[in-house]
Amino acid sequence: MVKLLIVDDEQIEREGLQAILQRGYPELEIAQAKNGKIAVQLADEWKPDLILMDIKMPGMNGLEAIEIIIAANPGIKFIMVTAYDTFDYARQAIKLGVKDYLLKPSKASEIVATVGKVLGEIEEERQSQESMKHQQDVLKKALPLVETDVVTQLLFDHVHEVHLDVLIEMLDRRKTGESFVMLVLLPSGSESFYTAIKERVRQVGSGWVGALYGRQLPIVVFRDPEKSFRFQATELALEILALTQSTADWFIGIGNVRDEMDRIRQSYQESLIATMDTSLPVKYRFYSDVKVVDSLGDGHQAKQREKELIEQIRLGQWEQVRTDVMELIDRFEQEDVNLLQAQQRTLELLWIVSRVLGEMGIETGTPIYSFQSQEYRQLRTETEQWLERMRQSYTEHYSQVGPDAIYQVKRYIMEHSHEDISLEAIARRVSLSPFYISKLFKEQLGINYIDFLTECRIEKAKRLMSDPSKSLKEITFEVGYHDPNYFSKVFKKMCAASPTEYRKMLLGNHSAGG
Repeated sequence: MVKLLIVDDEQIEREGLQAILQRGYPELEIAQAKNGKIAVQLADEWKPDLILMDIKMPGMNGLEAIEIIIAANPGIKFIMVTAYDTFDYARQAIKLGVKDYLLKPSKASEIVATVGKVLGEIEEERQSQESMKHQQDVLKKALPLVETDVVTQLLFDHVHEVHLDVLIEMLDRRKTGESFVMLVLLPSGSESFYTAIKERVRQVGSGWVGALYGRQLPIVVFRDPEKSFRFQATELALEILALTQSTADWFIGIGNVRDEMDRIRQSYQESLIATMDTSLPVKYRFYSDVKVVDSLGDGHQAKQREKELIEQIRLGQWEQVRTDVMELIDRFEQEDVNLLQAQQRTLELLWIVSRVLGEMGIETGTPIYSFQSQEYRQLRTETEQWLERMRQSYTEHYSQVGPDAIYQVKRYIMEHSHEDISLEAIARRVSLSPFYISKLFKEQLGINYIDFLTECRIEKAKRLMSDPSKSLKEITFEVGYHDPNYFSKVFKKMCAASPTEYRKMLLGNHSAGG
């Protein structure tokens, strides 16, 4: 229903206009005002879509009323009604944004036509706003998928610059700026806490929550310049821990701050290391507080070895893992490190191995030595047993993955590229961990899954562009994007031409060929 307000100091004029418009547009809801002051009041209370405003009225004239109404209600449209066809009035009206004018007296057909033109504009704007609202609603639903994908790719895999730029822009976050990672360890069967944690992160501060891998939930947190790093991280950790009555099996590791998003993976590795010992009475720990029992070098070197160990596990380099851990035990012995300290240090490394396997969907249980080692030989033997047990779990897990796994994933993406699909959703579909899918893509195709998904969508868009009856907006939605601007940016980076430019070349070539 469109609301129209007729403002004129002469009742016969108001009644005449209403009768003409009611016949021409019976669906209109029409009200009247006999002067500018009443018009201002009605505009605030009744919120008309269109006002037919007489210019020459006693007291507040029409132009003054229009100026006041527009200041408070900029969306209202106006048609000027006047017996004065002068340039000065027209110039002032144009400055105020008046859509058109009617001269007194006007034919009924002219009144209907002039008002109809503005009603058409109002209808177009409403449809555009409705379409935009729908796009925003759809995009809002898609953003959680974008968020988990960005976290997964940032922490576990390389993100192509095309996608990192545009995805982060979609999430309304600048690429630069300080960030750090918090890794939340949850007890098994705690999937129900996932939504609550995401909501709490949004309430307390800005951050992206990744996908839940086994018991591990990574969170990329953006630094709040108004708070110290330790205060901000502690505050968020306590808020997350407050979601459960028993924190016995909960723990949060907190990595160091990084000044660039493409270095955030280092903070994730640090948060992983910070979760090595979950028996602490305080259920969170900063990486910077992890004490290193190592006489063979400074703490920085020891922590660097831990990060290298994480990468070796992810890549399945078990011989290298075994060699490095055994060499470390040998060096402990050569340097005459206290046996109890050496056992504790080795156990911490096994905890790291267990955590990394957990993020890959392989549960091995928490490593623990069955006894306190009395000599280094015992330490080596039991450590080797634990490493072999973990290697077997890794091998068994991936032996169940068929040789056509990458084909299944590619097929699924090609068939569903127009839908909102995430790495997490694909992983559930083919019963693989998101990280392993990334690993398969990188090893077998040399790209990550976002690259492949984008290629599928862009190739489909190119095919659809050859049909001149389809608008670029329609094509955007049909290939799986919800934001035409986002689609345009991705297309231009992939094809070195905007969708409009590409389509002109495409249709021009078809025309020349015909």
